[in-house]
Amino acid sequence: MLQAREFACILLLILAVLLGHPVCAQEKDEASQASGFKRLGGQPVENEPTLDLSLPEPENKPETPEQRAARLAREREAAVRRGLDRAGRAMAAGRVDQPLDDSAWTHYREVLRLDPDNTEALDGLRQVQQEMAERAVDYAKELDFETADRILEDAALVREDQETVDQAREEIATFRSEYAAELEIQAVTAMDAGHFDQAERALIGMVALGDLGTEVARLRRRMEEAKVYGGLRPGQVIRDHFMAEPAWTPESVIVKAGSFQMGSSAFEDGRNDNEGPQHRVVFRRGFAIGRSEVTVGQFRAFVEKTGYMTDAEKHGYSMIYDHYSGRLARRDGMNWKLDYEGGEADAGLPVVHVSWNDAQAYTRWLARGTGKPYRLPTEAEFEYALRAGRTTRYWWGDGSPSEVVENLTGQHDNSRSRRKWDTYFKDYRDRHWGPAPAASFPANPFGLHDMGGNVAEWVTDCWHDSYIRAPADGSAWVNPGCQQRVVRGGYWASSPDQTRSAHRFSANASARDARVGFRIARDL
Repeated sequence: MLQAREFACILLLILAVLLGHPVCAQEKDEASQASGFKRLGGQPVENEPTLDLSLPEPENKPETPEQRAARLAREREAAVRRGLDRAGRAMAAGRVDQPLDDSAWTHYREVLRLDPDNTEALDGLRQVQQEMAERAVDYAKELDFETADRILEDAALVREDQETVDQAREEIATFRSEYAAELEIQAVTAMDAGHFDQAERALIGMVALGDLGTEVARLRRRMEEAKVYGGLRPGQVIRDHFMAEPAWTPESVIVKAGSFQMGSSAFEDGRNDNEGPQHRVVFRRGFAIGRSEVTVGQFRAFVEKTGYMTDAEKHGYSMIYDHYSGRLARRDGMNWKLDYEGGEADAGLPVVHVSWNDAQAYTRWLARGTGKPYRLPTEAEFEYALRAGRTTRYWWGDGSPSEVVENLTGQHDNSRSRRKWDTYFKDYRDRHWGPAPAASFPANPFGLHDMGGNVAEWVTDCWHDSYIRAPADGSAWVNPGCQQRVVRGGYWASSPDQTRSAHRFSANASARDARVGFRIARDL
């Protein structure tokens, strides 16, 4: 309920408004003052200021250039500091160059965009590049050269100064070169030992190094040669040193791997039935064969070292050439020291009066003394080496030679007793009646001397009347206990038909005479 005074005042106010007169102003002030009396637990507080909650009018004063520059400098300095802090944290966490949005490299670059001369950021980029270079070297040493190269390409973008990157490249190149050399040594050593799987692994390692295509190709060729030729090359002349004494083997020539038609065709002039059927023989590995026949001097070294006694010495005789009859004749007391007539033999002459057993004993002595697989040639090896890639009747052609090629029965040869050959090579003369010193005549295309003349030669094989079921890989055709062995090649008294590359004949393993000697062979 309104008090009477208040009611009266309100009426007056209404009248005042209607009449346009101010009234009750004093009462209003008193009422306002009265409303502020009760404060802080009922204690009146006089003259308390009122709280002004109104916003101040904005000041629209423009920045001066100096003020703007100062403000931007402060903002840039703050951004630089934030960037350096982020870069430091990224480096500490190993985020050197990745990820791109939060790496030390990215943050240092942003700092330098704001402050191109910031020494801390410049040093930071130097450290980033160094870290990347070291990481590239580590990858290279783990043989991941692809990753190493990629990291160095990125590192080259970090700074204009490339010294760190160049040093890393040089270190990697040195490591690559040294490691390649080590792998090459491993490969060659494995090849020489016949461990071709190990050699292949070393070559694969070289391929992983990159930029070694030429070297790898060369080594692969060498490995193929090692597989086929024991690390040697076709045509190479070799000899082996004895392990326990100052002595050498006779020289041998490396014969290349390949194939040929062994024997003679049914249409070849002078052919014998035992030369067929003609068949292909394939040599998947090369082999070594004596450059010439074993000489008297070389055989003497064997006898003196071993005390060996030949079959001629055991049985007390051999067959020599009789000038008066023009035939072979038995003579007692003949041995390897004597020539085809029974006189003292020069050291350079091919040794004769030796049996197959004697030749075998000599090659076994070489094998024991050198540790290398010396032996007699197989029949297939001998014909292959004799033909030297030719398919003609003789290695030089089909008829009489137009120049001196071998010690043959020539039309113009004469014996000391003025004897002439009944059958001969027409218009040919080599000035020898009987064996000539070994290697007196030109070599055939395989680099071998006296294959088609001078003396006939023992080979490993047992005698068979034909080539039916003969080995096709060039190995010896041997039957246990066989006594008849094969003799190959023409000799100083052979008729032209007997000098053909396909000609063959047999003799007992203990037989010996003035026509037959031997040469060595060796597996690679």
